[in-house]
Amino acid sequence: MDILLVVIAFALLAVGLLGAIIPMLPGPPLSYAGLLALQFSGHGGFSVVFLLVWAGITAAVTVIDYILPIVMTKRFGGSRAASVGSLLGLLAGIFFFPPLGLVLGPFLGALIGELIYNRGNGAKALKVALGAFAAFIAGTGAKLIVSGIMLFYAVGAMR
Repeated sequence: MDILLVVIAFALLAVGLLGAIIPMLPGPPLSYAGLLALQFSGHGGFSVVFLLVWAGITAAVTVIDYILPIVMTKRFGGSRAASVGSLLGLLAGIFFFPPLGLVLGPFLGALIGELIYNRGNGAKALKVALGAFAAFIAGTGAKLIVSGIMLFYAVGAMR
């Protein structure tokens, strides 16, 4: 049973790392589930404090990833249309133009949404789209770092 839990743990950690890049997968929560599976296997050796701290980090990064695009779009002067456009662009990009659509989708969606809302104000729409893109990159980077560190700790626990 221990070997099965270790295999499940590392599968969850690997999928969690992928989920840091692929928006449809909850990367850090899957990575954290991998840490828990490793702990339950008897090979983790993590303290309760360690697991609680990583639970908090996981929750914070997950919440920030959902809030950051809204905040950044607003901060760069964007409308609700830009926020919706960014989300729709992300979804369209994932399904129709992977993997490039994953990066360009939110940018183009925010740009088109803001162009429609502001009736062709290209400079403002470009500024808003860059804000949405920056939020996407920051959120993805944070998730990738958190999931990568959890994988690092899991590998270290197996020594």
